[in-house]
Amino acid sequence: MTADIWSWVHDTHRQLAETGQHRLADALAEIAGHAVEGRNEQLDAMFPEALASARALGLPWVEVFLRHWRLQNLLNKRHQGEAAMSEAASLLEFAHREETASCPQSVCAVQDFTICHANIDGPGYVPERLAVLEEALQRVEPARACFDCLSREYADTLEDDGRPADALTYLDRAETRIRAAGERTSLSFAHSRASALHRLGRHQDALDAYDTAERSYVAAGNRPDDDDRRKLSAGRALQFAALGRTDRALELLPDVEEADRSPDIRNRWSAAVELLVAAGEFDNDAALGARLASWAGELDAVGSHRPCLDLVLRAGRLALARGAREVALTLAGTGERKLGQLRRTAGVAEQVAGLRAAAEALPRPELPVPADELTSWLAENHPDPETGAELLSAALAVARARGEQPDTVLVVNLAGALGALGHTRAVAELAWAQLELDPGHEYLTGMLGQLLIDAEDGEGIDRLATRLAAADPAAAHWLRARWASAQGRWAEVGEQCAAVLVHSPEALNTRRLAAAAATRRGDHAEAQRLYEELLAHALDPAEAGEEDAHRTVQEPDLWHLVTAATANRDWAAVRAAGARIGIEFDTDSGPVEEQWQLIQLRVPRANGTTTDLPAVRTGPATARVLPVLGEDVDLNHGDIVVFSPAVLGDRPEPGSAEAEDWQPVFAFLTLLDPAGFTTYWIDGACPEPEQWYALRDAVRAAGHAVWVYSGDQYRTNDPADPEGSLPGIYAALGVPPTATAAEADALLTSLTAHLAHPLAWPALAEAAGADTARHQKIVDDYGL
Repeated sequence: MTADIWSWVHDTHRQLAETGQHRLADALAEIAGHAVEGRNEQLDAMFPEALASARALGLPWVEVFLRHWRLQNLLNKRHQGEAAMSEAASLLEFAHREETASCPQSVCAVQDFTICHANIDGPGYVPERLAVLEEALQRVEPARACFDCLSREYADTLEDDGRPADALTYLDRAETRIRAAGERTSLSFAHSRASALHRLGRHQDALDAYDTAERSYVAAGNRPDDDDRRKLSAGRALQFAALGRTDRALELLPDVEEADRSPDIRNRWSAAVELLVAAGEFDNDAALGARLASWAGELDAVGSHRPCLDLVLRAGRLALARGAREVALTLAGTGERKLGQLRRTAGVAEQVAGLRAAAEALPRPELPVPADELTSWLAENHPDPETGAELLSAALAVARARGEQPDTVLVVNLAGALGALGHTRAVAELAWAQLELDPGHEYLTGMLGQLLIDAEDGEGIDRLATRLAAADPAAAHWLRARWASAQGRWAEVGEQCAAVLVHSPEALNTRRLAAAAATRRGDHAEAQRLYEELLAHALDPAEAGEEDAHRTVQEPDLWHLVTAATANRDWAAVRAAGARIGIEFDTDSGPVEEQWQLIQLRVPRANGTTTDLPAVRTGPATARVLPVLGEDVDLNHGDIVVFSPAVLGDRPEPGSAEAEDWQPVFAFLTLLDPAGFTTYWIDGACPEPEQWYALRDAVRAAGHAVWVYSGDQYRTNDPADPEGSLPGIYAALGVPPTATAAEADALLTSLTAHLAHPLAWPALAEAAGADTARHQKIVDDYGL
């Protein structure tokens, strides 16, 4: 990125904040960081609201910025291919409209478009990628960082075309132009250079490229962040492994957990590991195979066909090396399916065919017992999933050789073994095939339904539900209800659960799911009704036999009923359900307003993250918020809220050091009684402790609230000493609904008149219609 885009971001952020669009301003400031650092949940939570705000305000440049950074995350951190193509194409068109063409971020849509095609099938889309990049590069000066980005994409495209030498030459020429313009190449430039050098077998030169780039980056005053460190370590590990310097490769290779968390290093990580396995320096075990298969499955699910196939072939070579016949055959099947989704198969088609031939040539294991006794033997001996898959496949081969129909129990066990090894798509295909032979097998349909839900295969869900509908309509509706729940479509969950209850009126889990969906919709009356129905249909645990244990009421059901009834202010129901749990209340009727314990409330913030707030628990499902809060949280001091009953996180061991100060954390559910406080901010040099405590107590005695946010590190300028500083105080003032801003301003003015260093509260002064010039002077003098 260049100074021009970030200068625009800074100015736009300021303008949005000044006009009260604080959430959009925050999104503008934070979305790039979320995208680059892989904070996917925060980005997903922030993006829809921010995009809607940008469109509502008629800010097309802001829209381009937001959509580009989300695509960067989808393409580089989640490695989406076809799943992101419609958005990549749409953004490219939008970024070249008259109102967006001059936006400094618009050219980045070209990069997004080409990365997306590379993820789908880099070699297959070489002409299209080169054409769009050549057109864009003609419009970008070498001094702009976009030139660096697009040049790297051009070189990567040449590599995908099998021309690494041309790619290296192109990078050299681009770097010369960048330096002539007075700029440096990015740290990412080194990865493109190293990739081309690696393909040319110049591994030491690739290491030198990394070293040179990192030195230049640091010399410019930068510090590699964790993302940079992971990529550099994985890249260097690959080069050292290729040079046979396995000790250094192992030293630099990121932990496998890091590769799990960071999809953008998996290709280099797995390539390095394959070389280390060949050198006998890394365990080629079933766990490694499962890991690679799982990663390939993720790429498969988002339509990144070429990277998926590359990883499948690598996993296949490793499976062959350890003699894993069934796994290698499964990978060959995945590879054959991927070939059908590529435009250019030269080279890889031969590799897939070779993988299948080599896998079929591997011997099948001898069965330790007759085929019909194998499942019992497996249950008793617990082999690893890869061994189990080999034995189960051999048993099924025996059945086929006899002309017998495959035994569903064997197939289900094989599916379980392959699922444990990361081959979820193959498991689904196995289950579909067996369902044709054994359509009424309840466990088989249940297993397939869950697989389809986990794979987010909506078409498969519809196909299975349609198939079930004629013989077992309740099962069909239940499958659709679970699918809708997994997708967060809470209204549909309720509709499907209601349809289940028509056919199975005694169903308890159906009511549990429907009640949870009603809670997510904010329909607490419906949730309460469903939990009360559940209790009416459930068996008394004292009277139920072991075979009916699943039909009894569970303690969580009672807690959920307490929560729903609390949200509905049905205090009689709260007390009745609480009594069944064993809760003793201070009063026999009316609202439950007691003093229980200090807890933490986990609440959502505007930027998509969560924060834990201290609160006083006032009942089984209610708490009073303690801090005075800003705009990033839709709660404030004194608000009474309802929270979900389950404690988040693990409880510390009783008697441990952690248990002494531990406070349970609960998830915020809904606001019950707002206290109506308005927040303003106090800033300045901190008074002496006795003065501050007296000020705080006087403010609270007047019915206001104060919450200090600054710590010991906060310092302000000292107007009397340009080289010195003073301890600072930054606090939130909560003004109750019974007081006006003018009254709060007058109270603070009176209480702070005697302080050696004045405090500032410009927003409150403005709201009170008071003199803001005095506060601005304090802000300027003390550097607030």
